[in-house]
Amino acid sequence: MSAFSVSGAVIDLLLVDDHPMIVEGIRQMLLPEPDLRVVAQAHSGAQALELLGAHPSVRVVLLDLSMPGMSGVELARAIRADWPAIRVLALSMFHDHATVAEVLEAGGAGYVLKTASRTELSTAIRQVAGGRSYFSQDVADTLLQNLQIGASLEAERPPVITRREREILQLIAREHSNLEIAEALFISERTVETHRRNLLTKTKCKSVVGLIQYAIRHKLLD
Repeated sequence: MSAFSVSGAVIDLLLVDDHPMIVEGIRQMLLPEPDLRVVAQAHSGAQALELLGAHPSVRVVLLDLSMPGMSGVELARAIRADWPAIRVLALSMFHDHATVAEVLEAGGAGYVLKTASRTELSTAIRQVAGGRSYFSQDVADTLLQNLQIGASLEAERPPVITRREREILQLIAREHSNLEIAEALFISERTVETHRRNLLTKTKCKSVVGLIQYAIRHKLLD
């Protein structure tokens, strides 16, 4: 099955929060969704890593950011390192720019507030499982409000992004490596790296987080 599509498939989930009542509440919330299946629940980062080893079918991890011991961001980094195919969806009550940026740099595919409805949470899970990103509206607004762009740059016309660059930008935002992008678009890794450098230069961004912010601001993500 393509890494970019989960149509018709059941999505196995791991829930991680140090408060058992919250974990159980999320599990109960998702019960009416037939394509979303909670296969494991953890109350710490260490326990989550153990359960991932025991449940290879997990495709999305919903994790709380504020946990004692291993934080949610640290757990996201560990998952990215050992299970790069697993998508991480952060759950939090807070959406300050520093925290959101840290989650993105750690490999998080999405960020949802704990006030989200069942409909929004379900949509977010399906989006990230399908290789896309998802941000609650308040989180997206935070990213937009904190773009490090000077007033003079705001007045400039945005650079022309080619069709191929837009395709690559979307795949970068979905956490795909240069090799994965090359295979998906039938081009070489060197070509992907060249497009990546061109995108950073054109957009005046310094990191993947900056590119994602730019893509959100200019509505370049499908």
